[in-house]
Amino acid sequence: MRAAALRTSVRDSVSGMPSAFWWLWTSTLVNRLGGFVATFMALYLTLERGYSASFAGLVAALHGLGGVISSIVAGVLTDRLGRRPTLLFSQLSTAVSVALLGFMEHPAAIAVVAMLVGMTSNASRPAVQAMMADIVPPEDRVRAFALNYWAINMGFAVSAVVAGFVAQYSYLAGFLGEAVMTMVCAVVVYLKLPESRPVVADGPVSDAEPAVSMGTVLRDGRFMGVVGLSFLISLVFSQGFVGLPIAMGADGFSPTDYGLVSAVNGLLIVALQIPLTRFIEHRDPQRLLVISALLAGYGFGLTAFAGSLAMYALSVLVWTLAEMVNSPTQANLVVRLSPVHGRGRYQGMYTLSWAVASLVAPLVAGLVIDAYGAQWLWALSAAIGTVAAAGYWLLMRGLTGTDEGVVAAAGPAAPKAAAEPAAEPAAQGA
Repeated sequence: MRAAALRTSVRDSVSGMPSAFWWLWTSTLVNRLGGFVATFMALYLTLERGYSASFAGLVAALHGLGGVISSIVAGVLTDRLGRRPTLLFSQLSTAVSVALLGFMEHPAAIAVVAMLVGMTSNASRPAVQAMMADIVPPEDRVRAFALNYWAINMGFAVSAVVAGFVAQYSYLAGFLGEAVMTMVCAVVVYLKLPESRPVVADGPVSDAEPAVSMGTVLRDGRFMGVVGLSFLISLVFSQGFVGLPIAMGADGFSPTDYGLVSAVNGLLIVALQIPLTRFIEHRDPQRLLVISALLAGYGFGLTAFAGSLAMYALSVLVWTLAEMVNSPTQANLVVRLSPVHGRGRYQGMYTLSWAVASLVAPLVAGLVIDAYGAQWLWALSAAIGTVAAAGYWLLMRGLTGTDEGVVAAAGPAAPKAAAEPAAEPAAQGA
């Protein structure tokens, strides 16, 4: 009976999505199956190359700086040129830059190419998020964002374990493997994904249309508040890829140990994201975001007491629950606050919050661990999670449960169109 109920739950969760969504989902899955740089860069620099935690933090911060630079530009290009060309260029350039990074030996060269990887890889995010909002009906978007997040972590669960073993023998093989998988992603986009940019009666909406500009985004007070809180919570989540591997390496754990512990994150999301999404998709987003912020902060706070793989895995379990709630809930909130013809710019600004966190988090992790020890980093994470929870509670007071109500409460953003505009005709691949 339970098996039948589970099958029904899975079927209901994946049914009804347009075919373009599933190609986008496939592209995301393939990309994450090749994930190596973000997961193992800190270990590569400290264990393989012998650099300090501070240098590893600096390189990761430059990777984040690349993402900061590309976020806004990619958001504008997503609105101006379209989702598909922006996504295709991002994936092709990421494949080349990741492969190049594996051959760099001089510290300055490593730092510069890592920044280039950050720029190219982050450029795809506004396009993916905007395309998903374009092609999925409003009532299904929480489910769509959860399924996409599920794909990200299903790929991560596999790649973290495989890459951990690969790193024991050849870090270069990991870099080249990610480059190949990213190139496969570009092929999927080129052959299968249509353009989805909204259109008006006389053609595609462009940057010249005065309704939405970057100034519109910056003047949208409630949305910018969401961006600020997203930065705080991203600062905490980023420690799973920066502070955690450095701390575990300092405690004598191997790259394989870290790969196994970090795989708990992906495996839990693969196992629980679908049933959890069915539970949260019609719940109060304010309450969900408050709870997720607290779980994130105190989940990382538990790491201060970890002395074994089991305790590290327990802390990962707690903050993983926070991720599973926060990611689809906040992503849907961002779409609801975004005018239809400005989705690229709004998503670019939202992506900027993650990119800035990727810039700041490694610096914080490296400096705090070197100067005070990892325990202070985990205490700081708990404090930031508490502040973010309070911020979500204050910011989201008065938001209604409907798209129209949320947009009305958002402030000066341009109003949405009465209905979703039609998409452009599919661009044909070779």
